[in-house]
Amino acid sequence: MRCPRDWGIPGGAQGEPDMIAFGPVPSRRLGRSLGINHIPPKVCTYSCIYCQVGRTSRLHARRCAFLDATAVAEQVRNKLEAADRSGEPVDYLTFVPDGEPTLDAGLGSMIEALRPLGIPIAVVTNGSLLDHADVREELAAADWVSLKIDTVDEERWRQVNRPHRRLHLPSILSGMREFAAGFRGRLVTETMLLAGLNDSEAGLRATASFIGALKPATAYVAVPTRPPAEPWVKAATPASLTQAYEVFRALAGHAELLVGYEGDAFAATGDPREDLLAITAVHPMREQAVARLLKPTGAPAKVLAELVRRGDLVEVDYGGHHYLLRPTAPRSGSAPIRGERRQ
Repeated sequence: MRCPRDWGIPGGAQGEPDMIAFGPVPSRRLGRSLGINHIPPKVCTYSCIYCQVGRTSRLHARRCAFLDATAVAEQVRNKLEAADRSGEPVDYLTFVPDGEPTLDAGLGSMIEALRPLGIPIAVVTNGSLLDHADVREELAAADWVSLKIDTVDEERWRQVNRPHRRLHLPSILSGMREFAAGFRGRLVTETMLLAGLNDSEAGLRATASFIGALKPATAYVAVPTRPPAEPWVKAATPASLTQAYEVFRALAGHAELLVGYEGDAFAATGDPREDLLAITAVHPMREQAVARLLKPTGAPAKVLAELVRRGDLVEVDYGGHHYLLRPTAPRSGSAPIRGERRQ
């Protein structure tokens, strides 16, 4: 099944399909990661209130084919060659698109096409389609998989992740258990902790207990470090984070906090402007990181001002820092999310 053509081009930029591969970018978990953005903005199974690339404009829960696997592999290969010429190392090829990566029915073929490149393959997924056998099978071919598990409470799940109406949390959790039992790669989980929503002690214990049963290599506990989709979202307090760490360490095995900035070491492997637009489609960047990336242009401030003036980038202040990101999806105050179940 082909996806609707009016959904646009994956890669975060209309008319610029060469932006599917981006980076390398610094990752707090994967070192130097070459990103793969194979989902158009912003097609997802969730519309998380904390999402760094804005509200979901097309809430969708059925798989379809977005791109040809051979074309994706070619673009990744070209990006790797450019990275090599620039002396930029790549530790992982990471599927981390604008939306949910398993929505692409060609994900398994893409992983297979990338395997000859000899670099470990990672997939960052919300796990919402793991109750489907084909999704579990395709995802099992990756070397590293991250599952998002913010809560195991149905009411909180709907408040925080705002799922498509066809999705059901018990089925998703069952699919996660089945996937984890058979996965031979490195499995990690990530829980985004939000003040007053999923940071109660009882809620933390329930979530950590479920995650512990999956036996992940690491259970990460995170807070928003970039501008969230909804401006009223607040990160959990230091006290809640400390409590969460202790609970997860006791019930989920090895736990780590993801609360710091990953750094400014974003790599330009071609035209700095194109690299910037490709990265910010899925990864908002602090102003100093943008200046560093645009430095080869000789006039980073001028280039940045022009991109903002044209509307290719928008400026957002969050947590005492100035960010730049692509306006690929509506943020709060926009039209209702298509397909969203009303709370």
